[in-house]
Amino acid sequence: MHVGILGPLTVRLNGQSIVPTAGKPRQLLALLAIRAERVVTVPTLMEEIWGDAIPKSAATTLQTYILHLRRKVTAALRAGQPGGGLGQGGCAKEVLATCFGGYRLALRPDHSDLREFQSLAARGAVALETGDAGAASVLLSQALGLWRGTALVDVPVGRVLGVEVLGMEEQHTRVLEQRIEADLLLGRHASLLAELRVLVARHPMNENLAAQLMTALYRSGGTWRALEVFQELRRTLIEELGVEPSYRLQRLHQAVLSGEPELEPAGGAGRDARYDGLRLTRSVG
Repeated sequence: MHVGILGPLTVRLNGQSIVPTAGKPRQLLALLAIRAERVVTVPTLMEEIWGDAIPKSAATTLQTYILHLRRKVTAALRAGQPGGGLGQGGCAKEVLATCFGGYRLALRPDHSDLREFQSLAARGAVALETGDAGAASVLLSQALGLWRGTALVDVPVGRVLGVEVLGMEEQHTRVLEQRIEADLLLGRHASLLAELRVLVARHPMNENLAAQLMTALYRSGGTWRALEVFQELRRTLIEELGVEPSYRLQRLHQAVLSGEPELEPAGGAGRDARYDGLRLTRSVG
């Protein structure tokens, strides 16, 4: 089984897609695929599909959706067997199992882009934490490269999937920030400018991205532009939330004003002088 979550939903069994065209069964499969090998309870599935407006016929309708998915699983299992049989142990009810209180997609995916993303992201974070910026940049770039667009972009998203997608998007943003941090450590500030400008425009209240853009601009000789980024962020935060930028970002602002040498790329991109999100080590932090 191959599962794709980080973009349009893809679930292939024996090379055959088992993704239904109808919206609600697609929601059901998406949630089961994200939580593969774990039981998803009936109340959770109903909440995802109907929210607070659960109809009286919900139990019967849910069983119909499960039956529809099992028919697609059966067709995929037959396609993978010589002569079109199911083979030993090949049963749709084993792949999409009924459990006490819910259902479980019982097969461990041979490949899941979400699991691979999380594995690469974790390895990249460790490399960054231990000072290997080069390895971190490679691993985190590979993780980000698995995204094919917005997660589950072609799936109607209810309350439960909405939380799952939000979590994935937050992971994506964090990994992106870490990859940029690694590239800043490697002295790639000039090549980051265009990307960071776009990201800051898309996320006008993200202090990490604003801080990284300020650092890249400062290192590229654009001190006044770095100060403009701070002022724009400050204006947005005050207008939208009624708050000032964090103390750490204000310290970065002062460091730019003062021309602190710690903002410059460290020789050899050492850990002791790196810019860590909103924390500048040495005297500024």
